Amino acid sequence: MNLNRELLQQLATERNADAEALLAAGQWAGAFYIAGYAIECGLKACISKLTKPDDFPDKNFARDCYTHNIDDLVRLAGLTADRDADNLSNAVLRLNWQTVKDWSEVSRYELTEESHAREMMKAVSDPNHGVLPWIMARW
Repeated sequence: MNLNRELLQQLATERNADAEALLAAGQWAGAFYIAGYAIECGLKACISKLTKPDDFPDKNFARDCYTHNIDDLVRLAGLTADRDADNLSNAVLRLNWQTVKDWSEVSRYELTEESHAREMMKAVSDPNHGVLPWIMARW
Protein backbone atom coordinates (compact mmCIF):
# COMPACT_ATOMS: atom_id res chain seq x y z
CA MET A 1 0.00 0.00 0.00
CA ASN A 2 1.32 3.42 -0.93
CA LEU A 3 0.31 5.79 1.86
CA ASN A 4 0.42 9.29 0.45
CA ARG A 5 -1.14 12.70 0.96
CA GLU A 6 -4.09 12.08 -1.33
CA LEU A 7 -4.96 8.80 0.36
CA LEU A 8 -4.64 10.36 3.82
CA GLN A 9 -6.98 13.17 2.77
CA GLN A 10 -9.50 10.64 1.49
CA LEU A 11 -9.18 8.56 4.66
CA ALA A 12 -9.76 11.63 6.87
CA THR A 13 -12.92 12.48 4.95
CA GLU A 14 -14.19 8.89 4.93
CA ARG A 15 -13.40 8.27 8.60
CA ASN A 16 -15.35 11.43 9.48
CA ALA A 17 -18.34 10.12 7.49
CA ASP A 18 -17.93 6.73 9.20
CA ALA A 19 -17.99 8.44 12.60
CA GLU A 20 -21.16 10.35 11.67
CA ALA A 21 -22.81 7.07 10.63
CA LEU A 22 -21.76 5.38 13.87
CA LEU A 23 -23.12 8.30 15.87
CA ALA A 24 -26.45 8.10 14.02
CA ALA A 25 -26.56 4.36 14.79
CA GLY A 26 -26.00 4.95 18.50
CA GLN A 27 -22.51 3.45 18.48
CA TRP A 28 -20.98 6.05 20.78
CA ALA A 29 -17.57 4.49 21.40
CA GLY A 30 -17.01 3.74 17.72
CA ALA A 31 -18.08 7.24 16.71
CA PHE A 32 -15.71 8.80 19.25
CA TYR A 33 -12.75 6.65 18.22
CA ILE A 34 -13.21 6.99 14.47
CA ALA A 35 -13.73 10.77 14.73
CA GLY A 36 -10.34 11.06 16.40
CA TYR A 37 -8.83 8.84 13.76
CA ALA A 38 -10.16 11.24 11.10
CA ILE A 39 -8.17 14.01 12.79
CA GLU A 40 -5.06 11.83 12.88
CA CYS A 41 -5.35 11.10 9.15
CA GLY A 42 -5.92 14.79 8.38
CA LEU A 43 -2.84 15.86 10.30
CA LYS A 44 -0.76 13.16 8.64
CA ALA A 45 -1.96 14.52 5.27
CA CYS A 46 -0.59 17.91 6.37
CA ILE A 47 2.69 16.29 7.34
CA SER A 48 2.95 14.55 3.98
CA LYS A 49 2.60 17.96 2.32
CA LEU A 50 5.96 18.83 3.88
CA THR A 51 7.79 15.90 2.33
CA LYS A 52 9.32 15.89 -1.13
CA PRO A 53 9.06 12.73 -3.23
CA ASP A 54 12.76 12.56 -4.11
CA ASP A 55 14.14 13.52 -0.71
CA PHE A 56 15.30 10.92 1.75
CA PRO A 57 13.45 11.73 5.01
CA ASP A 58 15.25 12.53 8.23
CA LYS A 59 15.20 9.34 10.31
CA ASN A 60 14.00 11.00 13.52
CA PHE A 61 11.29 12.99 11.75
CA ALA A 62 10.02 9.90 9.92
CA ARG A 63 10.00 7.84 13.13
CA ASP A 64 8.23 10.61 15.05
CA CYS A 65 5.44 10.73 12.45
CA TYR A 66 4.34 7.23 13.45
CA THR A 67 2.43 8.55 16.43
CA HIS A 68 -1.22 8.90 17.29
CA ASN A 69 -0.71 11.87 19.62
CA ILE A 70 -2.67 14.84 18.29
CA ASP A 71 -0.41 17.54 19.78
CA ASP A 72 2.68 15.83 18.39
CA LEU A 73 1.09 15.57 14.94
CA VAL A 74 0.16 19.26 15.00
CA ARG A 75 3.79 20.08 15.81
CA LEU A 76 5.19 17.75 13.14
CA ALA A 77 2.84 19.29 10.56
CA GLY A 78 4.21 22.74 11.44
CA LEU A 79 0.76 23.95 12.51
CA THR A 80 1.31 24.82 16.17
CA ALA A 81 1.64 28.57 15.63
CA ASP A 82 -1.38 28.69 13.31
CA ARG A 83 -3.49 26.64 15.72
CA ASP A 84 -2.48 28.75 18.70
CA ALA A 85 -3.16 32.03 16.87
CA ASP A 86 -6.56 30.85 15.63
CA ASN A 87 -7.44 29.54 19.08
CA LEU A 88 -6.73 32.99 20.54
CA SER A 89 -9.15 34.66 18.14
CA ASN A 90 -11.80 31.91 18.09
CA ALA A 91 -13.05 30.63 21.44
CA VAL A 92 -15.24 27.91 19.89
CA LEU A 93 -12.34 26.54 17.85
CA ARG A 94 -10.18 26.61 20.99
CA LEU A 95 -12.77 24.52 22.89
CA ASN A 96 -12.98 22.12 19.96
CA TRP A 97 -9.20 21.67 19.93
CA GLN A 98 -9.30 21.01 23.68
CA THR A 99 -11.85 18.25 23.07
CA VAL A 100 -9.92 16.71 20.19
CA LYS A 101 -6.44 16.84 21.75
CA ASP A 102 -7.47 14.40 24.47
CA TRP A 103 -8.29 11.68 21.92
CA SER A 104 -6.02 8.66 22.02
CA GLU A 105 -5.82 5.48 20.02
CA VAL A 106 -6.46 3.62 23.29
CA SER A 107 -10.00 4.97 23.24
CA ARG A 108 -10.84 2.04 20.97
CA TYR A 109 -10.77 -0.07 24.14
CA GLU A 110 -13.06 2.24 26.12
CA LEU A 111 -16.79 2.72 26.33
CA THR A 112 -18.04 6.21 25.59
CA GLU A 113 -21.21 7.95 26.70
CA GLU A 114 -23.49 9.50 24.12
CA SER A 115 -22.78 13.05 25.31
CA HIS A 116 -19.04 12.53 25.00
CA ALA A 117 -19.37 11.10 21.48
CA ARG A 118 -21.61 13.97 20.37
CA GLU A 119 -19.19 16.51 21.84
CA MET A 120 -16.33 14.90 19.92
CA MET A 121 -18.27 14.83 16.65
CA LYS A 122 -19.18 18.51 17.02
CA ALA A 123 -15.55 19.39 17.80
CA VAL A 124 -14.31 17.45 14.79
CA SER A 125 -16.81 18.35 12.10
CA ASP A 126 -18.56 21.62 12.92
CA PRO A 127 -18.46 23.38 9.53
CA ASN A 128 -17.59 26.79 11.03
CA HIS A 129 -15.35 25.92 13.96
CA GLY A 130 -14.51 22.23 13.62
CA VAL A 131 -11.00 20.90 13.85
CA LEU A 132 -11.24 18.79 10.69
CA PRO A 133 -12.38 21.69 8.47
CA TRP A 134 -9.53 23.74 10.00
CA ILE A 135 -7.06 21.00 9.09
CA MET A 136 -8.54 20.55 5.61
CA ALA A 137 -7.93 24.23 4.88
CA ARG A 138 -4.22 23.56 5.43
CA TRP A 139 -3.66 20.30 3.59
